[in-house]
Amino acid sequence: MKKIFILFFLVQIAFGQNPTSKNGETVIKIIYGGDLKVDENKFPGAKIFSKTKTGQVRFEHEGMDMWCDRAVLFQDRNWVKAYGNVFIQQGDSVEMTSEYIEYDGDTKLAVSKRNVRLQNTDMTLTTDTLYFDRNLQEAYFTTKGVVKDSATTLTSIEGRYFMPKNKYQFLKDVEIVNPEYTVNSAQLDYYTDSKHAYMYGPSTIKGEEYTIFCKRGFYNTITEKGYFVKESRIDYDNRIINGDSLYFEKSTEFASATNNIKITDTINNMILKGHYGEVYKAKDSAYITKRAVAISLVETDSMYIHGDRLLVTGPPESRVIRAYNNVKFFKTDMSGKCDSLFADNKSGITKMLRKPILWNGDSQMTGDTIFLISNVKTEKLDSLKVINNSFIVQKDTLGEGYNQVKGKNLYGKFEDNKLYEVDVVKNTEVVYFMYNDANEFIGIDKTICSAINLKLNNNQIEDITFFTRPDGVIYPDKDLPKNARKLRGFIWRGDERMYTKDDIFDEDDNNIVLPVIRGVNNAMDPLEEENDSDEEKDKTVSKAKAIPPKKEKVSQKKKLVAQPVVNEKKKLEKQ
Repeated sequence: MKKIFILFFLVQIAFGQNPTSKNGETVIKIIYGGDLKVDENKFPGAKIFSKTKTGQVRFEHEGMDMWCDRAVLFQDRNWVKAYGNVFIQQGDSVEMTSEYIEYDGDTKLAVSKRNVRLQNTDMTLTTDTLYFDRNLQEAYFTTKGVVKDSATTLTSIEGRYFMPKNKYQFLKDVEIVNPEYTVNSAQLDYYTDSKHAYMYGPSTIKGEEYTIFCKRGFYNTITEKGYFVKESRIDYDNRIINGDSLYFEKSTEFASATNNIKITDTINNMILKGHYGEVYKAKDSAYITKRAVAISLVETDSMYIHGDRLLVTGPPESRVIRAYNNVKFFKTDMSGKCDSLFADNKSGITKMLRKPILWNGDSQMTGDTIFLISNVKTEKLDSLKVINNSFIVQKDTLGEGYNQVKGKNLYGKFEDNKLYEVDVVKNTEVVYFMYNDANEFIGIDKTICSAINLKLNNNQIEDITFFTRPDGVIYPDKDLPKNARKLRGFIWRGDERMYTKDDIFDEDDNNIVLPVIRGVNNAMDPLEEENDSDEEKDKTVSKAKAIPPKKEKVSQKKKLVAQPVVNEKKKLEKQ
């Protein structure tokens, strides 16, 4: 026993001089060796240290202290294997425990195995095997890691920890579990200081009242704010929001979308499209602009409403659509224009304001205000009102004239979404080109009366009935001058009529220059190096990871299996 103590004392003196190995590296120093023995058969050239009642075996190497129950030190290789209750401390920030560790003093690479626990700041990483590169201050695992703080648990099959940045890079099957939300991602970077997460690859964030999907995104796990690109989508209350980029903020119950956006109202069968939109959940409202269109899905006869700005408000059972500036709408056999429009789903009333014009089939109708009333149960058009200065014009299909009816107010009735009867009342005037059953021209009827009833068939005036002292004359074609064939206020606007849903957009709508979306072709993470290209970041997980080499025999020169922890940038350049 005395010989062992003397030998250990001499070893401590030898290493106390901070000598270097034959490779010029600082050797691993023995602070406390406990019991010492050698076993040339099992560990040739090595010294075996074991703990005593006084304490564990302790080593030190360039600012790192290591304790264990038993250690095998290969001094000529500057390499140690530690067993049992292994504890490593580096400065005040890093502590690591495990059942086993190998450490190479020349390369400063370590591998810890079995019940590995790495503690840094307020985060704890546990895994089965952990590679640690002290040169780069990076750790790496391939055996599923679990990272925890006070409220959040992060797991990944594979990951890397960059200590100088306090950043985890989870590389495969990532999951974050928090009482308020869960995150699943193919690859995710996470900063332990800011609690910011950057997602790469298909990702899902699920909160109590929202679900977010994307292929790239940023998420603040504390405030639950986020920015998402590449096939991004938010399921928010009863709306689904799609766009090239999405912004979400839980605290204010707000979401916005930019470029090629689509907001789907799942209850009212309505879709909003455009290139910029906002949703305010607490106010039950959505705002959209830049080639904005609201599409009400009604079987095969949907209504398309366009305006420079669209605003949809109210709870699901009482949705209201407001359209402002350059408003146009289109549906089968009907289209229209006005300066502003108001559509109430609950009452079924659509109100057109400021110079409205409506085309139903071949009939052009104008007035100060136009109302379209739908049956809220069948969602089909029921009736029509044109209030003040009503004017209906229809081009004569067999000649060059125009059939015209003018009055104060106009009331129409629909059947199967087709206008079949119209009443015009108060100060009514008519110009009508008459033909017999053989389509032979009879003359031009010009009449004044108090009210008129029109019967339509296939959107063509088929019959006219005059009420209360009509005063009219049927003129032969030669007896009625051209300028007398048009009622005062007549304007034919057939060139403005829309025949397809695409006609609601003008040249400015179709030539909008869209903004460049941040994060699609450049780094999502502003802290990443500027020369980290988007292509490199989107590499598959196999590209981002390294596979540990096969374990070498003890008799060979040992360089630790911590090789996977390499500088990612250099590795990608080599690939």
